[in-house]
This record gives sequence, C-alpha cells and structure tokens, in this order.
Amino acid sequence: MSTGTLVPVFAALGDDTRWSILAALGEGDASASALAGRLPVTRQAIAKHLAVLQEVGLVEPIRVGREVRYRVIGSQLAQTARRLEAIGAEWDRRLAAIRQIAEEL
Repeated sequence: MSTGTLVPVFAALGDDTRWSILAALGEGDASASALAGRLPVTRQAIAKHLAVLQEVGLVEPIRVGREVRYRVIGSQLAQTARRLEAIGAEWDRRLAAIRQIAEEL
C-alpha cells in the first residue's frame, strides 16, 4: 500500500461520523437505515458517508433480499495497520540511531 493510497483512507477516517459508522459496522453488517437508527445522523447522511468509505475500500455493500447492508473490508484495514506499523518501525529505527549518536558524544 503506497502513501498515495493511504491519504484517501485517512481522509475518510478523519471524519468522526465515518469513524462511528465504521465502528458500528465492526459489530456486524448493517443497512444505512439501521445505522441511522443507532447514530445521531440522518439516513441520507449515512448513505453519503458509506459511499466515501466504499470509495476508499473500507466497506462493501451486500444485498440481503431487498435490503443493502454494508460490511467492513477487514483486509483493507489490516493493510492500513501494517503500513502504519512499518512507518512506526522506521521511526523507531531512526530514533535509536539518533540516541546512539547522542550517547557516543
């Protein structure tokens, strides 16, 4: 996952409502109407937020009869977490090198 693909994901996750929607979907698949019943947001606003989350690959729609439910795409979240972990490990490596240089002075 390149930095270019991380930016839209983080932009999507930077919104409190989208974060709440993603957290709610982490508990189980749900329709926009069901999410609107759980969150202080209209169904129309939920649908717009779901479209953003879908666009960056964090959720996918699934048809269940006449209803469209949304599900979190765990692989995208795991890939994002791995990328963040790699960035953190690189910073740890750099800070350890700086510490060693400082201790040798």
